[in-house]
Amino acid sequence: MITTKATQTKTISCSALHPLPTDTVVIDVMTPETYAARHIAGATNACIYEVVFLDNVQKAVADRDRRIVVYDATGSTRAAALACQRLSEAGYRDVSLLQGGLDAWRSAGLPVETGAAVSLERKLQDGRFAVDTGKSVLEWIGRNLNNRHLGRIALAEGELVLRGGSLTGGRLVADMRSIENRDLEDAGWRDILLKHLKSDDFLAVDRYPSARFELSEWSPQQSAFAEAISGIAAGNLTIRDISAPVRFPATLSPQPDGSLKAHALLDIDRTIWNVNYGSAKLFEHLGMHLVDDIVTLELFVVAVGAKSVG
Repeated sequence: MITTKATQTKTISCSALHPLPTDTVVIDVMTPETYAARHIAGATNACIYEVVFLDNVQKAVADRDRRIVVYDATGSTRAAALACQRLSEAGYRDVSLLQGGLDAWRSAGLPVETGAAVSLERKLQDGRFAVDTGKSVLEWIGRNLNNRHLGRIALAEGELVLRGGSLTGGRLVADMRSIENRDLEDAGWRDILLKHLKSDDFLAVDRYPSARFELSEWSPQQSAFAEAISGIAAGNLTIRDISAPVRFPATLSPQPDGSLKAHALLDIDRTIWNVNYGSAKLFEHLGMHLVDDIVTLELFVVAVGAKSVG
């Protein structure tokens, strides 16, 4: 057994831990799903990502002097090290980290317990993914000096296109007529605001019923793990029939069922798209009618049914 000086975390090798000593509790700190798929024989589970991590450990190990060994999937992330830190801070006095995690244990041919087959590997699958408009949403936030309003706009259609394991194309169409407000509790004030937003003052939805984003470029950022692939998306955003370039960070996450989730957050200057009401850049002596130019847009996209791409 050795001690890592940088973190003062004790570590133990697989060979030193096998066979499991009777005075030692081995804790798998990964998710319950990962634990159920495979774990070290005899280990218990307490997920480090859960708020109740320490509560779950307390149920399994009430004695703060009991010897504990924790492990994660590969030993290459901070998961097990964080668990050691939390346990030590909670008063557990003999906590060690298993070198190499479950991968090292399995590579050594040591006993594991397995459950129902669950795919733990995720990678981006090539194809055309149709946006599930029932599960996807565009959220907006607008602000003034005194308050902010927020709500949602329904997505009417869209798709994401992947080639070579990377995002190469995509489009999203929003139904601007569907705009909702979700912060005003009074129905009367809510209706007034929505009428205002739908009018020519803002979105002019009778003349411009939809907005569109067309992806032109995707610049992936290096990621060690395939379950969350970050990058910078670039393309043209069209509102009120005015198109302008935008760039924003986005994250893609392939799901075990073959679907794809995406998240993006961006701030836009609404006046670029001729949404000018209450802008101090264009009007004077606005008083209570002053509205910030910056609007925040946040996308939560679910895309399904990959079809082959030529």
